[in-house]
Amino acid sequence: MSQNGLAPPIRRALDRLSSDLIVSRIWDKDPTVWRDDGEDQSEFVDRLGWLDAPSEMLGEADAIAAFADQVRDDGIRHVVVLGMGGSSLCPEVLRASFGSAPGFPELVVLDSTVPATVERVARAIDPARTLFIVSSKSGTTTEPLSFLHYFHEVVAGTVVADVGASFAAITDPGTPLESLAGEMGFRHVFRAAADVGGRYSALTDFGIVPAALIGLDIRKLLKRGESMAGECAPDVAIDENPGTLLGAALGGWYGEGRDKLTFITSPALERFGLWAEQLIAESTGKDGRGILPIAMEPMAGAESYGDDRLFAYLRLDGDDNAATDVHMAELESVGHPVLRENLADLYDLGASFYRWEFATAVAGMLLGIHPFNQPNVQGSKDSTVLLLSEYESTGRLPDLKSGHTLGSLVDEANAGDYVAIMVYLDESSEMDAAVAGLRRALLERHRLPSTLGYGPRFLHSTGQLHKGGKQNGLFLQIVGADYESVPIPGESYGFDVLVAAQSAGDFQVLNHRGLRVARVELSGDYPARLLSLSEGI
Repeated sequence: MSQNGLAPPIRRALDRLSSDLIVSRIWDKDPTVWRDDGEDQSEFVDRLGWLDAPSEMLGEADAIAAFADQVRDDGIRHVVVLGMGGSSLCPEVLRASFGSAPGFPELVVLDSTVPATVERVARAIDPARTLFIVSSKSGTTTEPLSFLHYFHEVVAGTVVADVGASFAAITDPGTPLESLAGEMGFRHVFRAAADVGGRYSALTDFGIVPAALIGLDIRKLLKRGESMAGECAPDVAIDENPGTLLGAALGGWYGEGRDKLTFITSPALERFGLWAEQLIAESTGKDGRGILPIAMEPMAGAESYGDDRLFAYLRLDGDDNAATDVHMAELESVGHPVLRENLADLYDLGASFYRWEFATAVAGMLLGIHPFNQPNVQGSKDSTVLLLSEYESTGRLPDLKSGHTLGSLVDEANAGDYVAIMVYLDESSEMDAAVAGLRRALLERHRLPSTLGYGPRFLHSTGQLHKGGKQNGLFLQIVGADYESVPIPGESYGFDVLVAAQSAGDFQVLNHRGLRVARVELSGDYPARLLSLSEGI
């Protein structure tokens, strides 16, 4: 990574990192880098395994590649990752960036409980020739387990004799999912490193197994990560250490009020921002602080951006970079700081994953927060559980009243605010285009930054920053008024009720915290209704 000169905020951050020996202490897995208050530090030590992950996983690469070759030879045509958050976002980046190698299965990532999305995936595959990867660190995550029971019933309705062999699991050792996989006769269980948190798990089984299954050279991917680990080592000069430089830039510019990290990427890298969103938002968004990652925002003229922006440009050699090159040059010309990262080829993503993980840990130290916990994520989960229990007792979910509209949110916006667009609908090209139109209107008409999260994915990602961060969010929740009913085997409710409870639970938590939130229910042609909504601001 290079930065346009070594700006004073970065130099000051590097000086602090150097004087406190932060890089060597990170490598020593010293928890006092982040907290030295006499409290139990085991949680830090138990979450630093990502430092050694590339080297550790290289030792597993042959066995994983052999598994992938066997899956291909068995005639599997689709691999469906059933996951959420850190278990699904790296596979999604690899799927979108690389595609599948010739002869290998197509990868599908399912991380939405929206009934239309679940059914769309079911229609797109031949379940008799599909391998389902149930991916969950804890082995208790509601969404992947619901997907498992749904697709287990789907496969059972085909000619497949051994239903369990259509499933594999990635989970930590000793989890309930590991036990369930044994009971159901899964083809294989990959036991992931327990000392790596979900959002730091790209270069562990959670990212590497799906990569192998679509025919990627996982040794090359891991060696790029291992090489970056070497470049981030304590014996490298601090101002030549890529991860430390990036972390110093994030923390240094944050101290100057540039707390909105905006990703601009080459087209092939567009989905990288989804993975980086979780890493950065969930790691730094707490204690009233936080770096807001903004991904896939429509580009606009330099006059549309405030002085709270920091830009990160991930540029892939040989991609169609003409528009992004011009855009970044314009932003730099008016004084916006731009962090540039050049990828020689797609396998450099292995290095990028590691660099951003290291940088986020460094930035966490500079912000004075705990970068490995997520104290505010559980609230929405707990609220959802209570709502589902209420539904099982009464047969209905509560009616929710919003005190805001989109227009009133915009009218109440203050300097430094952002709009979080939270969409509990099927992600499609038409919906993406409609949301992009809304984001462009917010940016060009009101200079309001925006984030986009499809629910419930973002609850395991930016949801932490929404509740634990600076409290400068304007929250627009967009839900369906007419979800179709899709049963979840073994439950008294279906995906329609589950996703409605998840959106309602998050709405209640945001409201309880006194945050500004508008809830809009759409019916019929969702993209068209959303486009009309954006015309009124």
